[in-house]
This record gives sequence, structure tokens and C-alpha cells, in this order.
Amino acid sequence: MKKIKFLVSILILLIVIVSCNKKKLTEVVEVPLPTAEEKITMGVPDDVSAEEGTFQLEKISYDYEELNPSISPLTLEMHYSKHYLTYTNNLNKAIAETELEGLTIEEVLSKLDTSIPEIKNNAGGYYNHSLYFKCLSPKTDGKPKDTLATAITKKFGSFEDFKATFKDEATKQFGSAWIWLIVDNSGELQITSTQNQDNPLMRNALVKGKPILALDLWEHSYYLDYQYKRKFYVDAFFKVINWKKVNENYEEAIKK
Repeated sequence: MKKIKFLVSILILLIVIVSCNKKKLTEVVEVPLPTAEEKITMGVPDDVSAEEGTFQLEKISYDYEELNPSISPLTLEMHYSKHYLTYTNNLNKAIAETELEGLTIEEVLSKLDTSIPEIKNNAGGYYNHSLYFKCLSPKTDGKPKDTLATAITKKFGSFEDFKATFKDEATKQFGSAWIWLIVDNSGELQITSTQNQDNPLMRNALVKGKPILALDLWEHSYYLDYQYKRKFYVDAFFKVINWKKVNENYEEAIKK
């Protein structure tokens, strides 16, 4: 009799356990849906302006979405309206009431004390980004023409050889840097690089000269689009170079 009661108890317990397990398996757990995604509102370049000071942002002639897919609208807006703007505002504050206030940016770069990072980094950041954005365009011929085309062929052998050398200089860089095409002090074209926000106009530059083309290799210029694949960013950069502007920069540089 005791055995029967024991078996009945075990049977009842098993029924309860199975029942509970079935309930757990079929139970619907309600997960609240996320709230509406925050929409990213794209502004326009003309709405961006620096605080009062000697230097203002160079206005670009294209909208943020016009360089897509080489450079995404979000990357371009963040780069122009946040990073470039910050360098501009910080530069104006750094030189306020100093002997550098009121000078051109080229004069500031040639005269500044490179041991003072607040001025050097922000002056370089302002100049470098100003040139970078002016050298971009949604409408490009794909390669230089006129006097610059002749000079590139003379110096590098061909445009393709120049392009390969420029890309090699860019892909071998470690960390934040800039790649430049410059007219050096002897009037020759040179490809060179600088770390951080330094540039060839500064007194500490290893290769000095007048920059005519700038490629930004800081992560903020490409990471949202290309992550660690910097080479793809460099390839994309060549699709949106404003060679007409670079040619104008070259002709201006060789006159001096």
C-alpha cells in the first residue's frame, strides 16, 4: 500500500513538473519595442560659422551628400562642421592678443613657435583642413590637366606613377598624418607627409614647401566609412579630387 502511495506521489510530481515545463516553453515573453530611432538631421555647410576671430571657415562649394559614396554625408558633415570648426575656434582663441593675431594663416605657420602645441596644432588643423576641403569636388576630370599634368609627368614619369607613389606614402603611414603634394623651395613637385597637424609650411618640417594637395589621414576623416581599411579611403579620395583647384594652387605656387 505504501509503495502504491509512493508511486502515485511520484506520478503526480512528474505531471506537475511536465506541466510547468510546458508552460515555460510556451510562455510568451513580451519585449518592449525600442523607441523611435533618433533621426540624424543633416545640416548644410553654409550654416556653419566660426566664432568671432581672425580666421573663418573656408566655405565649400558642395553639399555634404555630393561626395557620396567616396565620402559619406555623415563623415563629411562631422569632419567639416565639428572637427574643422573646432580647430578654427581654438586657433582664434590661442592667438588672441598675441603678435600672431591679424596675420594670414601662412604667416602664422611660418612665425609660430612649434614648441607651443596649442598654437601649432590648431594653426595646422585650420590650414590643413582648409586646403583639404578646397581640394575636393563632386565634379572631377579624374586626372590633372594643363601645367600641373605636364609637371607631374616630368617629375614622376606619368600620372599613374604619381598616383601609385602618393598611395604608397599614404598606406605606409602609422597613426594620424597628412599626405601632401607640394611645390618645394626649389620649385619641384614633391610628395611628403607630416604627423598630427603639422605641415610643410612649418619651420620644423623635414621637407618644406607650398602644399597644393592635402589628404587627411586622421581617423575622423574615414573611419565611419572604411573602418581600418585605409587603402580604400585613399582610393576613394582620388575619385573626388578637384584637379582644377589643385592646378590653380600649383600655378600660384610656382609664381612665388
